[in-house]
Amino acid sequence: MVGFKPSDAPPPLGVKMASAGAAACVADLITFPLDTAKVRLQIQGEKKGVEGIRYRGVFGTISTMVRTEGPRSLYNGLVAGLQRQTCFASIRIGLYDNVKNFYTGGTEQASILVRILAGCTTGAMAVSFAQPTDVVKVRFQAQMNLGGVAPRYTGTMQAYKHIFQNEGMRGLWKGTLPNITRNALVNCTELVTYDLIKEAILKHRLLSDNLPCHFVSAFGAGFVTTVIASPVDVVKTRYMNSPPGLYKSAINCSWIMMTKEGPSAFYKGFVPSFLRLGSWNVVMFVTFEQIKRAMMVTKMRYEEGN
Repeated sequence: MVGFKPSDAPPPLGVKMASAGAAACVADLITFPLDTAKVRLQIQGEKKGVEGIRYRGVFGTISTMVRTEGPRSLYNGLVAGLQRQTCFASIRIGLYDNVKNFYTGGTEQASILVRILAGCTTGAMAVSFAQPTDVVKVRFQAQMNLGGVAPRYTGTMQAYKHIFQNEGMRGLWKGTLPNITRNALVNCTELVTYDLIKEAILKHRLLSDNLPCHFVSAFGAGFVTTVIASPVDVVKTRYMNSPPGLYKSAINCSWIMMTKEGPSAFYKGFVPSFLRLGSWNVVMFVTFEQIKRAMMVTKMRYEEGN
C-alpha cells in the first residue's frame, strides 16, 4: 500500500471540505505558471500586444514572460488564486459526495445522471460564492509588468476596492454566468470522470486504492475536462478581463470571437489548459486523498486518546 490507507469510517463534511481546500491550494502553488500562460494565450488576439509582444505556445509564453517581465510575473494573482481555491474547491469538491448522497437519498449506488447533477450543483454554488476572487485572479494574470507600463492593479485588496469603486458589485461578479457554465462543466466532468475511472480500476482490480490509482484517475479526468470546458473557459477569461463596454455580454463576447477570429479562438491555450488541468488534477486529487486520510488518522487517534 502506498500512502495512507483509506479509513473504515467515512470522513465527515468538515474533513472533506478542509482537505479539498488545502489540496487545491497545493495544486495551485505548483501549477500556477501554467495557468498564467493559459490566460495570456487566451486573451491574445482581443487587442494588440504591448510593444509587439506575442506569445507562442505554453513554454514559449512562460519564456517570454520571464524574459520581459521577470519570473515573478508567472505568479501574478497567486494570492487571489489561493483565496479562490480556499473557498471555491472546499465547496465544489468537499460538498460533492454529500450532495450526491442527498440526490440518491443515501443509497450507495449513484447513476451517472445523479453524479453529473451533483457536480453541476456544487460547481454553481462555488462560483456564486467565490466569483470576485476569480475576477481578480484573471485580471492579475492578464496584467503585464513592463517598464513604462502602469500596472492595472498594485495589490489584491486594492484590486477588489478598485473594481468595486469603478464597476460596482456587478464588476466583482462579472462573468458569473459563463463562469457558472464553465465550472458546472468542469466540476461535473472532473469529479464524475475521476469517480468513474477510479471505480472501474478498483472493480477490475487493475490497481488498489492508492497513489497510482489516484494518479491515473486524475490524469484521465484532466484530459476529458479540458476538451469539454476549453471553449467556455476562453470566453470566461476574455469577458472577465475586458474593460467596461468592450463586450455587451458573454454571448456577445463569444460572437465577436467567432466572427473576428474563427472557431479556433475557442481553443486558444488548449495545450496549457490541458497541461494545467491535467497536472492540477493529479496534484489535487492525490493530495486530497492523502490529506483526507491523514486527517482521519489524526481524528481517530485523538478520539482514542480521549
